[in-house]
Amino acid sequence: MSELINNKDNHMEIDSDDEDNIGLKSGGAGGGVEDNVTTNEPEEDTSLNNPDVVTKYQEAAKIVQSALVEIIAKCIPGSKIVDICRFGDELIEAKTKAIYKNKNKAGKFILKGVAFPVCISVNEFVCHCSPLETEEGFAPLAVNDSVKVDMGAHIDGYIVLAAHTFLVGVDVKDPAVAVGLISDKRAHVINAAYTAAEVATRLIKAGNTNHQVTQAMKAVAELFEVNPVSGTVMHQMKQYVIDGKKLIVLKEEPDQAKSEKCSFETGEVYAIDIAMSSGEGRPRDVGSRTTVYKRAVEKKYLLKSKSSRAFFNDVNKTFPTLPFSIRSLPDERAAKLGVRECVNHGLLTPYPVLQEKSGDYIAHIKFTVLLLPSGTLQISGLPPFTYDAMVSAGLTATTAEETPLMMNGNIARILCDQLLKDRTTSANASAANASGGNSTAAAVVIPDDLLSVLNEVKEVKVKKNKTKKGASKAVVVEAEA
Repeated sequence: MSELINNKDNHMEIDSDDEDNIGLKSGGAGGGVEDNVTTNEPEEDTSLNNPDVVTKYQEAAKIVQSALVEIIAKCIPGSKIVDICRFGDELIEAKTKAIYKNKNKAGKFILKGVAFPVCISVNEFVCHCSPLETEEGFAPLAVNDSVKVDMGAHIDGYIVLAAHTFLVGVDVKDPAVAVGLISDKRAHVINAAYTAAEVATRLIKAGNTNHQVTQAMKAVAELFEVNPVSGTVMHQMKQYVIDGKKLIVLKEEPDQAKSEKCSFETGEVYAIDIAMSSGEGRPRDVGSRTTVYKRAVEKKYLLKSKSSRAFFNDVNKTFPTLPFSIRSLPDERAAKLGVRECVNHGLLTPYPVLQEKSGDYIAHIKFTVLLLPSGTLQISGLPPFTYDAMVSAGLTATTAEETPLMMNGNIARILCDQLLKDRTTSANASAANASGGNSTAAAVVIPDDLLSVLNEVKEVKVKKNKTKKGASKAVVVEAEA
């Protein structure tokens, strides 16, 4: 996940002043990335008020969406995790390389590529599995494995992230298979995560607060009888900043201070990051090699080791601000040698491989949303496979392809209604057995506060203006109730 840690002290926040002044000029080994780069160029508007910025987000989203579909297609029985991760990263690089080839107004080429390396986390593994070529500890994928794909791309530093959970080798379009999937434990965890993500999408809008979202996440988890994964944090994103100062915790911990309250504002961008578990929801680092890191741009230290300096030079040149896998560096062996000193002195923030207990089911869903004047626009993320199973079983008539990707899709309400039907049927059967007659249990209902959010449907449309040459450039956003 873009920000899931097993120890709060490991989380290195970028100061709010640094967020707006992150430069891309590489320093020497151990010198770090300069936080403030002074130029004579006019300051560019990097907010959503700039139509070019919205367009870059949308183009990055197209790449993420298409790459995610292709990566999922590669997850077949017998395939190796490292091969899929490598394929995904190379695919994103190729797709981003194919657009924005010309120089910008300042006469510079636009940087673009991977914003978060492809991670394939299987079964009880929660996140950040992006193995090295030399690692052999991860088994090939097998039928019925639960896979979490996590990834991201950027164009000119404008980041789009997505994560999706699915089962390997399971044909949800087969009605016989679909019926068995709809009400099993894995389905409840996946539906809880997707419902929470859609609810968060609706609540992250101008005027609302992060605490409202966290409270709603608790209500969704309780409804589906699952646990939010501790340590999961949703962040505001800015140009070249994947973990901005404004954040939303998925779950408040009683032994930790409550997160600082903040309000959402029009023009902001957020990564909605949801992880739910059938287990305790307290994943641990059990010793798997960490391979995903991010440059801590506010930290500086003169490295002592020659191998560390060489490695850090490569990081500064290739990944000065965004997360990366050391597998993507030119010399994997040198990277493994050099990374330790960099981490020990805070130059790199690690994304540890975390896992729950064997047999626990985990679902990971991630969207990217833009807070536009007309409403919140979801630009990444796929519908859950459980919804396709419901279509195959004849429980809903609308296919995922016919359901809009944006927040007006209302898939979450359909998932919740199915949950209530299953619960009511089960409760009635138990009540009848207990009484030896036709007794029925009290109706299972959705809490009013959560129901009001699920029923809130607002369509957000994006219309592209035409330039004089007929090319789509500026973006105008309209809303309909």
